[in-house]
Amino acid sequence: MEAIKRGQAYVLYFMAYSIIGWLYEVFLEVVVYGWEFSNRGVLLGPYLPVYGVGALAILCLLRRLRNRNIIWRRICITPFLVFFGVALIATGIELAASYFLEWTTGSWLWDYQRFAFDFQGRIALNPSIRFGLWGLCVFYGIQPWLERKNGRLTEKSRSWLAGAVLVVLSMEIIYWMI
Repeated sequence: MEAIKRGQAYVLYFMAYSIIGWLYEVFLEVVVYGWEFSNRGVLLGPYLPVYGVGALAILCLLRRLRNRNIIWRRICITPFLVFFGVALIATGIELAASYFLEWTTGSWLWDYQRFAFDFQGRIALNPSIRFGLWGLCVFYGIQPWLERKNGRLTEKSRSWLAGAVLVVLSMEIIYWMI
């Protein structure tokens, strides 16, 4: 029963981070770069699954590191290690996503060739640093808040919400594949 509850929570976290990622991308596009609005994803809804995958990956892979208090010369370096871990993991996921999208759709949705230290326009240092900063926000701010909100849900409402998310994502994937 506890595994089901945890799985439902991860489905909800996945969707929350997918939506937050979409909002972040739209903010960059419209406010920072001054471009016109466009749906930043391959799916119809306001979410980017790559952000959900990235957030769950860093939560699962770096949770134990985040909870440690690593001291070097009287300075706690744990947040720095979390930053670099997130940057590496997120950059790896972004690179894999670019190859997956190219394989399935013929192209990927971003081009980092204008940034210094890019690799084939797929990844670059600047976005990797932003991913590291984003990961610090996730670990030390957003995730504790989401866990509190999840803890307040009844079992029934958590089950219904997670089920609804899975149905919507399944429908989107089927539509995308057709």
